[in-house]
Amino acid sequence: MIILTVVVTAVYTAALIPFKGFVLVPGFTEIRIANAFPVVFSLMFGPAAAWGSAFGNLLGDVFGGTLTRGSFFGFAGNFFFGFVGYKLWGNLGRLSSDREPDMRSGDQVVEFVVVALVASAGTAAIIAWGLEVLGLFPFSVLGTIIGVNNFLPTAVLGPLLLRVLYPRVKQDGLLYPDLMRAKDLPSVNHSRQSTAGVTIAVVSIAWAVLGIAVSVGIQGIPLGASPGEVMPPSPVETRIQLVVGSVAVVLLLVASAFSGERLSQLYRQEPPASGPSDEFGP
Repeated sequence: MIILTVVVTAVYTAALIPFKGFVLVPGFTEIRIANAFPVVFSLMFGPAAAWGSAFGNLLGDVFGGTLTRGSFFGFAGNFFFGFVGYKLWGNLGRLSSDREPDMRSGDQVVEFVVVALVASAGTAAIIAWGLEVLGLFPFSVLGTIIGVNNFLPTAVLGPLLLRVLYPRVKQDGLLYPDLMRAKDLPSVNHSRQSTAGVTIAVVSIAWAVLGIAVSVGIQGIPLGASPGEVMPPSPVETRIQLVVGSVAVVLLLVASAFSGERLSQLYRQEPPASGPSDEFGP
C-alpha cells in the first residue's frame, strides 16, 4: 500500500505539471486533465489513492510554482477526492449497481458519475471554503471553477480508464483488498455503511451549493464571476461561510469515521450463475 501511495503520487504529480501553464486562477488552479485519476485510483487502490492524491497535488504545487498557504486546503481537498470513491461505491442505495466497478454495464457508469459528482463537489467545497477563510477569494469563485474542473474530466474519462485498467489491476492482484489484511478493513454492517455513504454524499453536495448560495445571495458575488472581478470577502461575511463549513467538516468526519467500505465485499462476491449453456463453453 505504501508503494501504491508512492505510485499514485508520482502519476498524479506527473499528470498535473504539464498543464500548469493553462491557468484558470493565477497561483491557485489550472486546467487539470489529471483530475480524472483520483476517483479511478480510489476504486482500485483505496486509502493509497487518498494519500497519493493529496501528496501528488502538493508536489504539483511545489514543482509547478503554485505553492501557497492555500495548498494546505488543496492537500485536504485532494485527499477527499481520492478518499470518497471507495467509501461510497456500493453504499448509495438505489443508485448503486451492487457490483465491482469494472464498467461493464450502464448502471455502473451511472454510479460512477454520481460518485464523481460527490467527490468533485466535496473537494471544491473544502478548497473554496479554506481560501475564503484565508481571505483570498469568495467561495463561489473557486467553488464553481474547481467543481466543474474536477467533475468533467472524471465523469468523461473515468469510466474509460476503469474499463481498461480495473481488470488488469485485479488480475495482477493489486486491488487494495488483495493487499490489506482483513482486520484492517472496517467491519461494518451494510445498513450503517449506506447511512454513512448517503450522509457523505448529501453533505458534500449541500455544502457546495450552500456555500455558493451564501456568496451570491449574501455577499453579492455574481455567479460565474472571475477572480479579477471581485474583491476578497470581508471578515463579517466570511464568518457565515466559516460556520457553514465547520458544520459540514464535522459531519463529514463523523460519517467517514462510522463508515465502512462495501467495495471489498463486492470484489469478493462470486459472479452470478450463468445459464446451463455455459457449462460447455470456453
